[in-house]
Amino acid sequence: MGKFVNPFTDVGFKIIFGQEFSKPQLLDFLNTLLENERNITDLTFLDKEQMAIYDGDRSPIYDILCETDGGEKIIVEMQNREHPNFKERMLYYASEAITRQGEMGSLWTYDIKAVYMIAFTNFTLNGFEKRLRIDVGLTDLQQGKVFTDKMRMICLQMPCFTKEREECDNHFERWIYILKNMEILERMPWAAQNAVFQRLADIAEVSKLNKEERLEYDHALKRYRDTLNAMTGAELKGIEKGRAEGRAEGRAEGEKNKAIEVARNLKAMGLSADDIVKVTGLTAEELKAL
Repeated sequence: MGKFVNPFTDVGFKIIFGQEFSKPQLLDFLNTLLENERNITDLTFLDKEQMAIYDGDRSPIYDILCETDGGEKIIVEMQNREHPNFKERMLYYASEAITRQGEMGSLWTYDIKAVYMIAFTNFTLNGFEKRLRIDVGLTDLQQGKVFTDKMRMICLQMPCFTKEREECDNHFERWIYILKNMEILERMPWAAQNAVFQRLADIAEVSKLNKEERLEYDHALKRYRDTLNAMTGAELKGIEKGRAEGRAEGRAEGEKNKAIEVARNLKAMGLSADDIVKVTGLTAEELKAL
């Protein structure tokens, strides 16, 4: 058991970012993430479980849903299990938060507030395996200009961050380093120089959880480890399957090459094409190509 909570568990993530007493950490991280774009001075946590609009509504349940002092909606998610349609999932979550801003009646003029969908992932997306941060917005493809700033999706692929503590050059990288390594840290780095990290150390220490919180965290940690084990098992099965297929392909290729060599020798000896096909198993077309 580590000294600090594991942020990749739902309980640990909630302790770090998702409660009133953790608001300073969330504000600091978001302003670091959106530096030179937004300066958020206050946040209000909203009900993360959205009420259904109609029968059969598949409204998402967010990890964290909050609203800035300017009315923008911010969704923050931590995802451990790889999802084949994760990009579409992000789009759906962001679109849902936009759609719910609609008002009844003819007086509403589509005054939409921006929605930010921020996802930490414990896996990488196909085609983006080497990038920590993926920024997505609505852009005019011909001119490369922002079409509207009302939807923004940011994916932080944690496996892509490989820097050591001494290599972190800025506040954002320090945040990512702490979140990625938090469960194995013996002490909170940069806490002496930064009040936010000192506060993070105070609220995220496992030994300071009450009995109910500790029980909930232990269950969440077990779920997280079970998820990792399941993912690792599936990955190992995939690797072994690939190896087996590779061995089978190798054997087949070797047998084919041997048949071709025999066919050449038989052809040089003057054996008929029909007999060579029968002996080697090659097709007439393959024999003709020799």
